[in-house]
Amino acid sequence: MSRIDDVFLRLRQEGRAALMPFVTAGDPSLDLTGRCLVEMAENGADLIELGMPFSDPLADGPTIQRASQRALAGGITVKGILGFLREFRRNVAVPVVLMGYYNPIYRHGVARFAEGAREAGADGLIVPDLPPEEADGLIEAARAVDLDTVFLLAPTSTPERVRRVSEVSRGFIYYVSLAGVTGARGELPAGVEAAVQGVRQITNQPVCVGFGISSPEQVRAVSRFADGVIVGSALVGLMEERLGDPECPRQVGAFIRSLRAAIIHKH
Repeated sequence: MSRIDDVFLRLRQEGRAALMPFVTAGDPSLDLTGRCLVEMAENGADLIELGMPFSDPLADGPTIQRASQRALAGGITVKGILGFLREFRRNVAVPVVLMGYYNPIYRHGVARFAEGAREAGADGLIVPDLPPEEADGLIEAARAVDLDTVFLLAPTSTPERVRRVSEVSRGFIYYVSLAGVTGARGELPAGVEAAVQGVRQITNQPVCVGFGISSPEQVRAVSRFADGVIVGSALVGLMEERLGDPECPRQVGAFIRSLRAAIIHKH
């Protein structure tokens, strides 16, 4: 079992959903990223999704696009992120799932990237622009080093698609709550709970819901039916508002604490 499997097994026994915040590596510096990650881990994050900046992030809305641009302008690279993760791992045991687009992984070398990511302490990998039908090379490289591969489902996914994604995903399945890009939303899309229940009829994999979840109230609602709740743009936006503020990491910790407190216990 992977460290991600261990988390979901434990939380299933506890009767609550996982909290998985997202942050962009190197926005605006790896030093700040590291301090914020520690605050997340200490204030209730069960897993952390660490974004690898890319110039054309197809799945991301304006907030995370700006974060990627700031990180890239600061000289962030795949090699730099893996080195950073290796250092972070010395003190923090929370599972880390890398989220990145396929082009930088391909340029780095798929097998080399998978080996480097695992050696640095990554537990899983999400590649939003790589469909399962084209992912055999990445899956093979990831399996060889026990790196979990997480694929995405959307409101438009058919039962056949759910089965395919379930076959190739390890750790959990990422359910995209809406047909669109990332970004904080005022309310949850209609039908998310029913859609997740439909996915559950086909697979036993944990199902985590992301895109558009931005407040404790929304986290509470999603935690009633999902195995995990992913919060990205609201957190990245909070950090953007506090660029240059030495209290930024502490405020990130307080936000994570408020989200964690909102997660309900199902028994």
